[in-house]
Amino acid sequence: MAYLISEEAQELLGAVKEFCEKEVKEQCKEYDRSGEWPKEIYDKAIEMQLHMLEVPEEYGGMGLSRVDVAALFEEMAKADAGFATTISASGLGTKPVLIAGSEELKKRACQLIVDGGFGAFCLTEPGAGSDASAGKTTAVKDGDSYILNGRKCFITNGGIASFYCVTAMTDKSAGVKGMSMFFVEAGTPGLSTGHEEDKMGIRTSNTCDVVFEDCRIPASNLIGAEGKGFSIAMKTLDQARTWMGCVATGIAQRAMEEAIAYGKERIQFGKPVLKNQALQFKVADMAIKIETARQMVAHSLTLMDQGLPCSKESAIAKCYASDIAMEVASEAIQMFGGYGYSREYPVEKLLRDAKIFQIFEGTNEVQRIVVANNTIGKF
Repeated sequence: MAYLISEEAQELLGAVKEFCEKEVKEQCKEYDRSGEWPKEIYDKAIEMQLHMLEVPEEYGGMGLSRVDVAALFEEMAKADAGFATTISASGLGTKPVLIAGSEELKKRACQLIVDGGFGAFCLTEPGAGSDASAGKTTAVKDGDSYILNGRKCFITNGGIASFYCVTAMTDKSAGVKGMSMFFVEAGTPGLSTGHEEDKMGIRTSNTCDVVFEDCRIPASNLIGAEGKGFSIAMKTLDQARTWMGCVATGIAQRAMEEAIAYGKERIQFGKPVLKNQALQFKVADMAIKIETARQMVAHSLTLMDQGLPCSKESAIAKCYASDIAMEVASEAIQMFGGYGYSREYPVEKLLRDAKIFQIFEGTNEVQRIVVANNTIGKF
């Protein structure tokens, strides 16, 4: 672990490692097969307060730095990426409120988390993925309320969330400047969940449609001001992408560790296969790329902790870490040989888990646009 973290985080890291080894790592193998959401595992995580790592101290959180939290998320990801994604995505669901919400909304959202709930961020729609401005969900002002109608898809934590931060068009003629952001609590009439995704990987995280049918919410649930929803969403993603890079780094770390352990045990031509320099060089390249990804994550989070711009750095961390997670997991399978392709061994799952990190929170193609724009500038 190459993060420089506080003593408090170091102590918690030991507890998280023990919990993940005993309660997450092996148990999630069966849930990966069934696709069932492992409620009992998350209940235990809530008892440890792992669900509230990103809650600010003034609203009941632990007061850890973002780099402290990254070390904990990476440890969770090594055990199961779906588990780490669920915990991290709850923080994603809270970020719009913390970025632009009223003091009342901040307190409500954080209290829901502290009480054992999860948050969800609702941006993507069936016809609006990378092009978020193409969203068709609407919010119409009606007296002291807004009425929401529309459908969001691929929403992490959609079926388990206590609240949702939702983008909706308040002025369809204004493009992105007509998009606003709203806080919607679970149980609000007109809010329901729809199709649940049967995913390739991160199968221990819940992903589903979230539907709004004449869903009436108080006008005070508007986050920020009308027309600021797209800006709030982009600021949210600027922060959230680094966390996905962190989880992807955990996947890569686990893949390397599995490959090393297997390479020490597998005997071919009278010696462990890891005695071959060709495989040692594979491991060296894995280690170089993993540590690079980890330090990119740490750098981006340090900028956030200092209140400095980090859009470019966050995009780099997410893009690079997810790309190398796929590469390292694939190389780990190669080092296992035919056994790596078998579900009896863990590395095929790591490859399946890794793929989504090149797609969600903005595809890596979009990340390269963000990096290019920040590097080249206007001309």
